[in-house]
Amino acid sequence: MTVPASGMAVPGAAALLLLLGAAAAAGCGYQSCPPTRPDLLNVHLVPHTHDDVGWLKTVEQYFYGVRNEVQHAGVQYILDSVVAQLVANPSRRFVYAEVAFLARWWRQQDEATRRTVRQLVEQGRLEMVGGGWCMSDEAAAHYAPALEQLALGRRFLRQELGGCGTPRVAWQIDPFGHSRQLAAIFAQMGYDGLFVGRVDHQDKETRERLREMELLWRASGNLPPPAADIFTGILPNVYNPPSGFCWDQLCSDPPVVDEDSEENNVDDIVTTFLQIAASQAERYRTNHIIMTMGSDFQYENANLWFKNMDKLIAHVNARQANGSRVHVLYSTPSCYLWELHRANLSWSLKTDDFFPYADGPHQFWTGYFTSRPAFKRYERLSNNFLQICSQLEALAGPASREGPYGLGDSSVLREAVAVAQHHDAVSGTEKQHVADDYARQLAAGWESCQLLVANALASLGGHKENFIFCNALNVSVCPLTEAAGRFTVILYNPLGRPVSWPIRLPVNGGSYAVTDPQGQPVPSEVVPVSNFTRRLRGDGGATRELLFQASAPPLGFSTFTVSRLSHGDPPVSPHRTTVSPQPREIHNEHIRVLFDPVTGHLKEIQNLDKSISLPVFQSFYWYNASAGNDESAQASGAYIFRPNSSEPIPVSGSKRVSTYLVKNALVQEVHQNFSSWCSQVVRLHAGQPYVELEWTVGPIPVADGWGKEIISRFETTLQTDARFYTDSNGRQILERRRDYRPTWNLSQTEPVAGNYYPVNSRIFIKDKKFQLTVLTDRSQGGSSIFDGSLELMVHRRLLYDDNRGVGEPLLELGADKQGLVVRGRHLVLLDTVESAADRHRLLAQELFMAPYAVLAPGGGPSYRRGQPSLRQFSGLRQELPPNVHLLTLTPWEAGTLLLRLEHQFERGESANGSQPVTIDLLNLFSAFAITSLREMSLGADLPLDAVSRLVWTPATGPSQPRPVPKLDPSRVTLQPMEIRTFLATVQYKEPGAGRGGL
Repeated sequence: MTVPASGMAVPGAAALLLLLGAAAAAGCGYQSCPPTRPDLLNVHLVPHTHDDVGWLKTVEQYFYGVRNEVQHAGVQYILDSVVAQLVANPSRRFVYAEVAFLARWWRQQDEATRRTVRQLVEQGRLEMVGGGWCMSDEAAAHYAPALEQLALGRRFLRQELGGCGTPRVAWQIDPFGHSRQLAAIFAQMGYDGLFVGRVDHQDKETRERLREMELLWRASGNLPPPAADIFTGILPNVYNPPSGFCWDQLCSDPPVVDEDSEENNVDDIVTTFLQIAASQAERYRTNHIIMTMGSDFQYENANLWFKNMDKLIAHVNARQANGSRVHVLYSTPSCYLWELHRANLSWSLKTDDFFPYADGPHQFWTGYFTSRPAFKRYERLSNNFLQICSQLEALAGPASREGPYGLGDSSVLREAVAVAQHHDAVSGTEKQHVADDYARQLAAGWESCQLLVANALASLGGHKENFIFCNALNVSVCPLTEAAGRFTVILYNPLGRPVSWPIRLPVNGGSYAVTDPQGQPVPSEVVPVSNFTRRLRGDGGATRELLFQASAPPLGFSTFTVSRLSHGDPPVSPHRTTVSPQPREIHNEHIRVLFDPVTGHLKEIQNLDKSISLPVFQSFYWYNASAGNDESAQASGAYIFRPNSSEPIPVSGSKRVSTYLVKNALVQEVHQNFSSWCSQVVRLHAGQPYVELEWTVGPIPVADGWGKEIISRFETTLQTDARFYTDSNGRQILERRRDYRPTWNLSQTEPVAGNYYPVNSRIFIKDKKFQLTVLTDRSQGGSSIFDGSLELMVHRRLLYDDNRGVGEPLLELGADKQGLVVRGRHLVLLDTVESAADRHRLLAQELFMAPYAVLAPGGGPSYRRGQPSLRQFSGLRQELPPNVHLLTLTPWEAGTLLLRLEHQFERGESANGSQPVTIDLLNLFSAFAITSLREMSLGADLPLDAVSRLVWTPATGPSQPRPVPKLDPSRVTLQPMEIRTFLATVQYKEPGAGRGGL
């Protein structure tokens, strides 16, 4: 393999000024675009590199070029080489996307190199596309962290490269399907267009025939057009160069030989190129076509590419003298987009999404919706903690960053969560050692944020404690609560409304007293640790769990005191926990759940508030994964889901599901054991209007030679007419129809995998009266394979690679090398169709932005002399309305905070929730006063009134953008599904001066 040209030097400062001053284009943006020929076919060559922020190697390994035996790739050398080659010839152009790498490289450069890069950007010759910290996944990524990683990258570009560094084009060239909600986010961030590489092979064939490879995507049915409209172009060759025209050191295509040599191949290369251009032009509508000249980690020796493209351009254009009608030029995606806009055409309108994606008749990329379920959960938890960290940093101010516990910093976790959105990270399509490294980055971010949270809680609460973060409560491990006779629980609530949250802590005592912030007793119960948890945890550890229901105010915390009672003390609660076999039902004041006494399965759910009863059978099954043991077979793998039969196999076989009942005043649970590796707790907390299913799956057995894909399936009597509904990145809801695509006539070749869709937060089925909704705690694949049913894939373990590049099977051995065990929750809601959204919208946000418990021994000293101690605090003066969600509250620059508020209902889904709502921002917060407010674009890098987008005409008729209304901070109105972003200058209040104490 060719040694990278790492020694290539950037020319000296004087030479740089001469070369850069000779650039033909003046200024950045569309005015910097090269001239084209209106009478010819213009071929826009777009030099680019696609640099995965982790995949076969870790982020660090990719950047530094380590472990090239795995994959030859060194991003630092790519950027070095490209800059030098752009400087060498002012006609050349290049585009770059991954800010995580660019920021790392930028920090290593001297000021002279930085000036050079800024000049290239200002001339439009080095164009930033996408602009996110990474190129995010679109199926498994939730809209909130996906939005934030885009904003993080764009903020860096604007700070370091100025206004010319702001991307005009979204560049999603590798994600495996494309979501409606992310397209809406791109539009609202101010992008003029979106280019994608991967669409379903049937969809692409249809679009090529109809010349609809470029379209207008209306990505919201709620926002008035064109607010969420974005022009979308499907690239001709994913993101690779035309066949035969790859001139990277990683390729073997012949270079252009134009000297007096027997190897001269100019005529052959030019003729082939003209044929490819003519063929491509037949599939697009204008006299402009785009060719992506680059691929994965290319341009490490950029001279190879540019030298050959220089020759290609010269020789193809020379043919014009002989009557050729083709003009080739260096270009960028935005310059290509500008020419399409100048064509003044109307474009076909798309309103659905690009899921699922298949690149062949038996190659549906729907397995990655579930792949690496433990990491998918860790990513979700990490974003949850990041939001809590950011909020507390905003509420406590500078005291959170420099306090008694050390220097707190949210940026480490912010960047780690941003990296985790990458389309080979949260997707689960990376090698195992890379997945481990993503988790390591998140863990380091947690540690840094914990210092900040401790500083903030001490400052706001008025006393210093030895704060303990028990991160293994899911397996009932917390040394403090297991050993201490007395401790405190501080429950922080990141939502803008009060919450009541079940606390479950490992203990070894038999009875405890719990008091709330006002010193009033709180009912509590002690229950045995489940057999499933003890098996999962291994030997040792607590044998009991303490349960109590804790409430916390909006954007604030409540402190509870827990004391172990001695053996002679009377129990706090007269009701004790009972354990009994073969339960028939559990119930609370809202819900009753019935079980089949013969089989042990859940068989019916009743909504007692609405007098609704629905037969619901739930169980676990596994699909037998297709094996790739010969060249013609397509295996299930990290990307692709391909069962070898449409009929799944019951995990329990023909055996009865063994069950037992745990019952007390606070909770009723049925523990179900389906096999030695699959169990579930069906749980009803007192006052809880939904059923909680806590499942534990693994290690999945594969000794029989079969990979297995595990599903939880619900079967009902609902007449669903082949329809079911899934969310788009946790926000909009899309209707799905079995064996159907809205924009082309589907030839269904995989009846199961071809009907799977990403479920980021919820899936539901309904008839004309009733709706069954299942909420997830992480991204999963889901479907309705037959009427009245829905299913979610919770775990998968596979023995073969699916031949899509990752090069290893999805085997996940886990910590003990026996196979990964995964635990998660499904929340099940039964309601009327009219009322369902009122429940699932709020519950989904509660699951995503869950309260967080911090523990302490109690009795710590005052934080500051004379400061009162607060056992309860709220950052809001009044709670937000139910249809408003506080999406972002985070420090920005000195004295300013970034604030995003969103309307979390769609139009028409709720009589009350779908109404517009008005908020007084000036009197909303208690910890600080807002002294000035500016409305920003969704990415927060531009004032809203500075955003100007190209206006496109759909085939259905034109629509004009609405003017930005004058901002009244005391009356901020949100329409359904609207997100509004503000930069607030704030003044913090002194501790105790009406600062949120309750």
